Amino acid sequence: MTTNDLQRKIQRIVKEAKKLKDKHTDQYDALVNYVCIFCQSDKEFEEHLKPAKKLGKTIKQTSTGPLFQIEPLETVAGKVQLLKIRKPDPTRPQRGDADFTIKDYQSFKEKYLKLPKFNLIVRPEFKMIELRDPNFNVLTYFSHPTLEKLLTIK
Repeated sequence: MTTNDLQRKIQRIVKEAKKLKDKHTDQYDALVNYVCIFCQSDKEFEEHLKPAKKLGKTIKQTSTGPLFQIEPLETVAGKVQLLKIRKPDPTRPQRGDADFTIKDYQSFKEKYLKLPKFNLIVRPEFKMIELRDPNFNVLTYFSHPTLEKLLTIK
């Protein structure tokens, strides 16, 4: 896989995640702030690491894979500079996910969390609302605070 292949894959994931977001919410202008590629095999994981390292630097190692800060990449939902390459996980058969920044997390949560396809996930440092639709091969998240804010990335 080349760096161009990886960039196109990131853009495809964002494009599909934006379609998912736009289908189920009114947050049409929400900008992407993070992308994760879900690798389906160890081989695929290794193939993605080399071009990811060329696009940017590892800023955090997690148990599920490294997080990179890459040169800002233009997508249909704005520029993204946070990329995670996720190790294979049978609970993640999708191709990836994208996180979007919403202006008013509390009102978004009150409006959408009661609807099907939306789920609240609580982590020690942040909360996120997950949007899943079996008709899409990606997941969409709305985190508070965003990973960019947690890592103080501008």
